Amino acid sequence: MSSTTQGEEKSEEEKAALKAAREARKAEKERLKAEKKAKKAIEKAKKEEAERINPVTYLSVDNEEQYEPFGDYTRIMSRSESGRKFEHVVDIGSKHVVTGDKMWLRGRLQSIRVKGGSCFLVLRQDSFHTVQACFFKDKENPEQSQKMIRYLKTLTEESVIDVEGVLVDADVRSCSVQKYELSIHRIHSVSPASKVLPFSIEDAARPEDEVEASQDTERPFPRLGQDLRLNNRWMDLRVPANNAILRIQSAVCQLFRESLYAQNFVEIHTPKLVAGESESGAGVFTTDYFGTTACLAQSPQLYKQMAIASDMNRVFEIGPVFRAEKSHTRRHLCEFTGLDLKMAIDNHYNEALEVVHNMFKHIFTGLENRFGKELAIIREQYASEAVAFTDEPCILHWPEAMQILREDDSKFDMGDEMNDLTGAMELALGQAVKEKYGTDFFILDKYPSAIRPFYTMPDPEDDKFSNSYDIFIRGQEICSGAQRCHDPDLVQQILKQKGIDDPGDGLKSYIESFKHGVSPHAGAGIGLERVVFLYLGLDNVRKASMFPRDPNRCTP
Repeated sequence: MSSTTQGEEKSEEEKAALKAAREARKAEKERLKAEKKAKKAIEKAKKEEAERINPVTYLSVDNEEQYEPFGDYTRIMSRSESGRKFEHVVDIGSKHVVTGDKMWLRGRLQSIRVKGGSCFLVLRQDSFHTVQACFFKDKENPEQSQKMIRYLKTLTEESVIDVEGVLVDADVRSCSVQKYELSIHRIHSVSPASKVLPFSIEDAARPEDEVEASQDTERPFPRLGQDLRLNNRWMDLRVPANNAILRIQSAVCQLFRESLYAQNFVEIHTPKLVAGESESGAGVFTTDYFGTTACLAQSPQLYKQMAIASDMNRVFEIGPVFRAEKSHTRRHLCEFTGLDLKMAIDNHYNEALEVVHNMFKHIFTGLENRFGKELAIIREQYASEAVAFTDEPCILHWPEAMQILREDDSKFDMGDEMNDLTGAMELALGQAVKEKYGTDFFILDKYPSAIRPFYTMPDPEDDKFSNSYDIFIRGQEICSGAQRCHDPDLVQQILKQKGIDDPGDGLKSYIESFKHGVSPHAGAGIGLERVVFLYLGLDNVRKASMFPRDPNRCTP
């Protein structure tokens, strides 16, 4: 080996030193890299912490300054009474809610628009009342404002939110509150709605003719089918008109009660589980009752009559009625709410007709005079006019009705004129009565006995007919009534005529009550949903039922 080669060789010590130097440089590089990474992580954590919108547990208005002015509430579980007072949108602009007032509002987020450093949203209460609220970036506190804007962008339409702000003067055409808006100081989500909803309230609130007119345009409005609406009925009922329909339903019950209480009636509550059918014929829902068969009541009829036998001489009830009929029509339900009444009479069932007519007059005038706001909201989406009615009862007898229908271009097969009216006949009769008597509301009296239940009193002059009647609105039946049989021998005789030899346990007590003495009596059974449906001129009774039940629907 040459001397040159020997001179270039490194000693073990030198090699170790070089290796140590390389490792030191590498370690330093790794340290600097780790330090840089750690610094970035710290900066990122600080940034995330600064940007994080934490949940808010609002316990007391006295500690409000400790809470962030934005963020979702933690689950409200009645931890405390916060001391906040929530105002109602409908009261804004009244004497006690004026410009400059600071207030809390809770409602649904109807719409929101965030752009740059500003936000405009609409808060809705009770389906009807809306107010605009706004937020603008604060130049003196840009970081907080930016955080507020980021939170506002997370809110979804139809969420339930709380807003605190100051009422300021404004000109807002798109809300029910048009002269004021709320300047947002705080906003919190109470209950967030899903980002994707079954449909929008705006689409669901459009009149049908407006939807149809748009179909030939470049941007047609969506058609929302009945099943889609009913499958998501809680959403459908947020639509102002649909929400108002249920308020009108409530109003009808209120006015019904008012009228009958004023006429010395007593409200009763009858069983809905009965042993045997309420009326002759099929169409009952049956269930096991501790080893025996019971059914859901088709009517409170028998118990109303037994109430008269109990010396409760004027009674009424508002309660559910069940009909197991496979009627796939726009006016039939398998469960509806019955408005029923029964009263003792002195001489003639016309006494009951007077009571019923006065009751309906009270309902009709009460709706128009006291619930005009709700009616106006409904009529914006579903056009209708007030029901025309006469001051005194407009009563047609069966022969007159048959004559009117015979004269209607002979388009109906009248047969022996002793069969029940078809839907088309009812509508034609209603139109003829409106033209002749100027009323949408009338009574058809003296129905043939063969098409009435066994407890109907026959006509004393001709037992082919009966002391029974139906009541109509706009050519469709809303009520059925009669003088009822109070003679036990006559009841049993009619039962046999209708092929019922053994009345069964369900009727034995009923007949027995008459054997102990009972006043002559008459009454009526009214379908609440049908009254609302027809009074408002709706196209389907399901619109007048909160959660309708028909042969194809038992949910929601």
